[in-house]
This record gives sequence, structure tokens and C-alpha cells, in this order.
Amino acid sequence: MLKQLFAAAFIFIVGIGAVMAQVDVNQADQVGLDGIRGIGPTKSKQILEERKKGPFKDWNDLESRVKGIGGKSAAKLSSAGLTVNGKPRGGAAAPAKPASTPSDAKAKTKN
Repeated sequence: MLKQLFAAAFIFIVGIGAVMAQVDVNQADQVGLDGIRGIGPTKSKQILEERKKGPFKDWNDLESRVKGIGGKSAAKLSSAGLTVNGKPRGGAAAPAKPASTPSDAKAKTKN
């Protein structure tokens, strides 16, 4: 019984951590932005200054307006939980495609 209680508590805590990890660039304050791995005080200030000019429309808008955020860093920030309008960056944290095996190649040639 005690093991089940600990397991349920662990799942609950991990679940909350996953939900809390999502930070929207258009809604977060400096502390929230600083909580994203790869964003420090300088970068969060840049983001907030640019956001004063208007919300970020999408990831491309964020990348073009904030110096130092390009494709690779945007993908890393998205993987760390940053979103733009609630959406992760396209291509970020995409599941790895399994390597094809010789049996896969044979199956494809038979079709």
C-alpha cells in the first residue's frame, strides 16, 4: 500500500513538473523566462524589450527580433519548454527516426 502511495505521489509530481515546464514567450515574466535552460537575465531582458513592441507572432518572428536566437538555439529553447503562442517550434524535439534495417529494405522492395 505504501509503495502504491509513493508511486502515485511520484507520478503526480513528475506530471506537475511537465506542465510547469511550458513557458510562453508572450506571457512569461523575467523569472519565468530565466527558468528556461539557455535563457539568462540578458536574453530575457532582450525578449521583454522586444515584446513591448508587440507580441511575437510565431517562432520566425521571435528569431528575427531577438538577437542571438536562431534556428538551432530556438530548437533548444523549445525543447527546454519555451513556446510561442502555446506552440513548440516546428522540428524541435522531434522523435528520432529509427534506422532502417536490411529486413525493412527487403519488405519495401516486395511491395
